[in-house]
Amino acid sequence: MQTLAHEIATTFMDDAATLIRGLLRIIVQPLKAPIDRLANACDVAGLLGERASARRAAQKDGQLLHARRRCLFSLRCLGDLT
Repeated sequence: MQTLAHEIATTFMDDAATLIRGLLRIIVQPLKAPIDRLANACDVAGLLGERASARRAAQKDGQLLHARRRCLFSLRCLGDLT
């Protein structure tokens, strides 16, 4: 009985966390769109697209390039352009 209650509580918490993550993504995407446009406009060497395709390929293969912290905005992309 305790296992069932624990499973229900865990499922509820997972669903609540997913809902909050989704709502935050809806809020943050319009806020970070100008920054992403600026980063793409400043990317004359094509580094951002190259890194994004390498990241997608690594995720497809099940590998991780490196551990990244989740930031609210995508300012970390601008560091590659300097």
